[in-house]
Amino acid sequence: MLIPGLQYRDAPAAIEFLSRAFGLTRGMIVPGPDGTIAHAQLWHDGACLMLGTRRNDHCGQLDPMTTGGVTHTVYMVVAEIDAHHARAVAAGASVEVALRDTDYGSRDYSARDPEGHLWHFGTYRPDPTETAP
Repeated sequence: MLIPGLQYRDAPAAIEFLSRAFGLTRGMIVPGPDGTIAHAQLWHDGACLMLGTRRNDHCGQLDPMTTGGVTHTVYMVVAEIDAHHARAVAAGASVEVALRDTDYGSRDYSARDPEGHLWHFGTYRPDPTETAP
């Protein structure tokens, strides 16, 4: 199992946005000092995203607002992609790549959250038994 981790300047607001716009379900949320989030788990279709308030620690994570560019991306498999896209747009997500059909059989789009993290959403579900030709 792989679990991506993100840090946010305003983790409580990120949790609210990711739940409302992208449909992630809140799991464990551990408050930190001064309104921060020490650790949070958000879930979708059995997969977990861990997040917390950005801090200077052993991870040394920089966010897109600091770097001025993408630091990493997240891909989320979504069955009802058109409805998901509409929900994200209604919640104020910044769509970077419009909803489209791909040549590899997926329907997908890309959007940024309010702190600039780039998210990809699509119907393509990787198969661990697939190998390269």
